Amino acid sequence: MDSLSFTDFPEDVQLCILSFLSHYEIATFACTSKRFLSICTNDSKLWFTMCVRRWGSNTQISKWGNGKISYRLLYKTLNEWENLIGFWRRSGPGNIGILSPPLLFFEWGPSFLTGYRVSPSTNGTYHVIKAPFLWMSLSPEGQIVNFIDSNGRAELSGEFASFEDFDFSDNVLIPVDVSFIGKTYFVVEESQSFAYSSCRDKKIKEFKRSSSTTSLHGEDVIGEKSGSSGSLPDRLMSEIYQYFANPTSPVGDRASRRQRRREKERQGRRKWEPEHFVKIINCSPSPSRPLQGLWKGICGMNLEFYLVVYDDVGGIACRRVGNSFERFSSYAPVFWTSNATLIESPFSPEEEYLYDSRIHLRPLEADNHIHGHFPLTENEVVCQILGINSSYNLVIPDVAGTTTNPRNVEGRIWQYGDGTFGFGFLPDNFIIDLKHIANDGCILDTLNLSRD
Repeated sequence: MDSLSFTDFPEDVQLCILSFLSHYEIATFACTSKRFLSICTNDSKLWFTMCVRRWGSNTQISKWGNGKISYRLLYKTLNEWENLIGFWRRSGPGNIGILSPPLLFFEWGPSFLTGYRVSPSTNGTYHVIKAPFLWMSLSPEGQIVNFIDSNGRAELSGEFASFEDFDFSDNVLIPVDVSFIGKTYFVVEESQSFAYSSCRDKKIKEFKRSSSTTSLHGEDVIGEKSGSSGSLPDRLMSEIYQYFANPTSPVGDRASRRQRRREKERQGRRKWEPEHFVKIINCSPSPSRPLQGLWKGICGMNLEFYLVVYDDVGGIACRRVGNSFERFSSYAPVFWTSNATLIESPFSPEEEYLYDSRIHLRPLEADNHIHGHFPLTENEVVCQILGINSSYNLVIPDVAGTTTNPRNVEGRIWQYGDGTFGFGFLPDNFIIDLKHIANDGCILDTLNLSRD
C-alpha cells in the first residue's frame, strides 16, 4: 500500500491536525511550501480552529472583540493570558485607605477574563466572598482593554459580552495596564492613556467619528497620552461639552452637566496605586503532597484562609492568607514540621485519645452538632496522622485559653479519608478542620457581591 502524505488528507483533517501545534510550530510548518503557507495564514479556518480546540470549552471564541478581530491575534492574546487562570496573591500592601483582600482568582468569561477578590465570609460559615476586581478583554480594533472595579460591586454577566457594554458611570470602572514579569508575577496600574469617555454612549461615538480635531485614532478606545493622568486634552473636552449642549438635542444640557460632573469626580479621585501579584503555583493537593494548597477553616468564630506548602527537604509549613498589616498574618507559620513522617492506622490508644478528646471547630448548625462535637462521615475517618512542632500566634481567646509558649508547641495533623484534614496542638482542646476552597477550577460555597 502506498503511504499517504499530509497533502492527501482532506482540508478539515489537515486543519484538525495542525490545530494541535503551537503558533511557533505553525510558523515553521508554513515555511515548507506555498500551499502550506496558504493554510497556515488562513485566519477564519486554521486560527479559528486552534482557538476553539484550546479554549472553546471555557469561553465564546466568536464573541471576543465583537467577532471583528483576527483569530491569530486572539490566539496570541489568550495564549499569554491563560496562565492567569487560578489563584494569585497580592505582594505588599493594597491601595491606601482601601481594605481589600489579598487573594485574587481568575476565571474565563464569555469574551473576557475576570479576576475576583476572594475573601472569607464573616457570618461563621464556610462561604467564600467573590467580588469582581479586574476585567481583561479586546476591543473590536484588536487593542487590549483592562479595567478594575474600584469597589468590587459592578456586575458583568453574559449579556455584557463586549467592550462597549462596560459602564464607566460614577467612576466604578478604572482603566488599567497589566504588565507581566515572567509567568508568576504581574502588576496592575492605572492607565495613562485611556480616554475617559463612555463607550456606551452613541453620541460620543458619533463625535469621535466626525471630529477632525481630536487626538483619538478613529474609534479606538485607547487614546494618546495627555498632560494629566488618564485625561482628555482640554480642547477635546471643550468640544465634547459643546457637542452635548447642541440646542437641537433636548437633553444636551443635562448630558453636558453629567459629563462635567463625572470628569470633575474623576480628576478629584485619588490615583489608583499599582498593585503587585504573585501566582500561587501549587494551589491544589497532589498524590505526593496531599496537604498542599489553599484551604479554609473556622478559627475561633471566623473563617480563615490557609496556604500549605512543601519544601524541597520534606518539610511542611502552613500560613494564614491575611492582609499584610495584620501581625504575623503573612510571615509566621501557623504550623510547620521539618519531618513529614506519617503515622499509619492502626493508631495507638494514646493517639486515639488525643483525637477523640478534642472539639472540632466548624460552623455552628443546630441540626448537626451536640455540645460542640460533630459526627464524622465515613469519608472523614482519620486515615493518617502527622506530627507538627510549632505555632505562631495561634491563640483563640475564650475557646482554649492561652498557650504558654506559642513558638514551641507540639501538635498533630489528622488527615481524613476524603482528602481534607484538621490540625491542633496538644495544650489546646480543639481541632481546626480545613476544607477545600476550590475544586476543578471553581471556587466552592461562593457569595457574589453585586451592586446595591
